[in-house]
Amino acid sequence: MEIYAHPTFQMACRQFDLVADHLQIPESHRDRLKYPKRSLIVSLPIHMDDGATRVFTGYRVQHHLTLGPTKGGLRYHPDVALGEVAALAMWMSWKCALTGLPYGGAKGGITCDPSKMSRTEIERLTRRFTQEMIPFIGPQVDVMAPDVGTNDQTMAWIMDTYSVHEGNSVPGVVTGKPIGLGGSLGRREATGRGVAYLIRRAAEALSLDPGKCTAVIQGFGNVGSVAAASLAQYGTRVIAISDVHGGLYNARGLDLPALEKYAAQNRGLAGFPGAEPVTNEQLLLLPCDVLVPAAMERQITAANAGKIQCRILAEAANGPTTPDADEILRQRPEIFVIPDVLCNAGGVVVSYFEWVQDLQSFFWSEDEITAKLFHILDNSWTQIFKLSRQHNISMRMAALSVGISRVLEAKNQRGLFP
Repeated sequence: MEIYAHPTFQMACRQFDLVADHLQIPESHRDRLKYPKRSLIVSLPIHMDDGATRVFTGYRVQHHLTLGPTKGGLRYHPDVALGEVAALAMWMSWKCALTGLPYGGAKGGITCDPSKMSRTEIERLTRRFTQEMIPFIGPQVDVMAPDVGTNDQTMAWIMDTYSVHEGNSVPGVVTGKPIGLGGSLGRREATGRGVAYLIRRAAEALSLDPGKCTAVIQGFGNVGSVAAASLAQYGTRVIAISDVHGGLYNARGLDLPALEKYAAQNRGLAGFPGAEPVTNEQLLLLPCDVLVPAAMERQITAANAGKIQCRILAEAANGPTTPDADEILRQRPEIFVIPDVLCNAGGVVVSYFEWVQDLQSFFWSEDEITAKLFHILDNSWTQIFKLSRQHNISMRMAALSVGISRVLEAKNQRGLFP
């Protein structure tokens, strides 16, 4: 479908086609699995602080509704486009099915630069977007969560706007919201914790001691920063890390608590003492045991896949490795890939826990949540690792095969409404 024309959607479709060929899915079933059930594009006029009226474009893609309501993040970024959002929704479908969650995948976004907008402008934009989405969202329809450029405050505004329309408080319409509004303990840390946990499992499988490993992390947002801190708790030495402006490198290891404090005070990593600057491109090629791309899509490409120097490639971001790069990595058995649909699944797993807690009005402790998270990730890891070894296929092929097969089975069981 030309309306989804975008490099990221093309990448997601290519991944799907490879898995569909492997699973021998009939051609007549493929388009129904691949293309989104529903895609919405809305115009969002708001008053800016200077008195001008500006129109933004918002998107929401719901990939499939077969297993339950759709679930997925909402990002605010200058490069948001329909095709990118559709790809992310597709990946979320496979991720939810892989981990056994009763969701279809969704994703949303607004093409904007929140770093150049005031808090009140972002609030107006968020509430206007929510108002336009009201017929298509809800606890049993579509549940949003934070993503790039959004946070718990964004979710609070969405919840409030939706609740005012409904006439009563509806905390289950979003996840990743503040604890005081029905948010879940451990939700903010969930993705990063899950990434670190799965890296530890991969290290064990490769007979590596996490306490003797080094790690390089691209991205110092919510996922990258928590993954770094969690890896440090396992004894792993984080030697390089970056944000959107560039990175830092120290072979002896970075002082993560000091780095967190510095980044909060200076709105970024640039200028942090005790480390030398590196670009994001250079950072990906540093020698290390663990490389964690935790930023945007399509970072590991055909141009650099042959040059990366790691033992474990842990995909904390969505779609960081292109199919062309995958072909190169398959020729490099010394690199073990933890695919994104498994590696970063911790966020949606704990979002599911938050949704369940909101529906029940019964909340769990953070220890309970973390234990349940690791249990689900462990079961998924064991299944994927075993399938990969038994059939001599990549971890990505194994993970996507499980997710896509479960969605296909559910669609076949429900049938096709006339």
